[in-house]
Amino acid sequence: MAAISVAGKICVDMAEHSETTGRETVITALLDAALPMVAFEGWSNQLLVNAAADAGIDPGIALAACPRRGLDLALAFHRRGDMALKQWLESEDLGALRFRDRVAAAVKFRLESVREHREAVRKSTALFAVPVNAHHGSRALWETSDLIWNCLGDRSDDVNWYSKRTLLSAVLGASVLYWLGDSSEDLEATRLFIDRRIDDVMQIEKVKAKARGHPQFAYLMRGLDGLGRKIRPPSDRGAFPGWVSRG
Repeated sequence: MAAISVAGKICVDMAEHSETTGRETVITALLDAALPMVAFEGWSNQLLVNAAADAGIDPGIALAACPRRGLDLALAFHRRGDMALKQWLESEDLGALRFRDRVAAAVKFRLESVREHREAVRKSTALFAVPVNAHHGSRALWETSDLIWNCLGDRSDDVNWYSKRTLLSAVLGASVLYWLGDSSEDLEATRLFIDRRIDDVMQIEKVKAKARGHPQFAYLMRGLDGLGRKIRPPSDRGAFPGWVSRG
């Protein structure tokens, strides 16, 4: 009976893996077909229909893979950029750089990875600016930030886990908006903008360090630090506080 139970579980797992793999294959094909059209149609419902037709995918299968239609395609586009960033961070030797420069390099590469799809990013920004979609955009930025910190070896297990990702998400959001309006040669202005934003974040840590050494604020900072150490990251890193579950 135990053997039958284990065999049954293996079959279920294999079926779920096959279903997930098949869905990802369909989404990849749909996204490849959609990207040339996004600049004209945006991440619309019609985009999914047209992408399915161009990719030779049955409309019902396309809808099953992307039930939220254009929104799912936009999120798939964002995840593709994140995967390119992950591969780069895992293969690139950044050990000689200061930590703040490693973070800046990651943000710069993330934008560079979608440079040829700038209009698609612009349409994504517009889509996520719609109130009903805002939490999807926020989560996408958070996931990129989380990816960067994890790949750079962050081991925070207190309130710093949240603050690092919150601050970097803000840097990423601001950098995307600046990048979309940047007309400088080779986007040099964007790179300088990112460096300045990272420097601004580093100033926060310097202020905190000075406060800890100041006689009037040391006691307060010890209390805040003690409270912060009691705050733990979520046990399920895929379900961050304040976000709806994936679906």
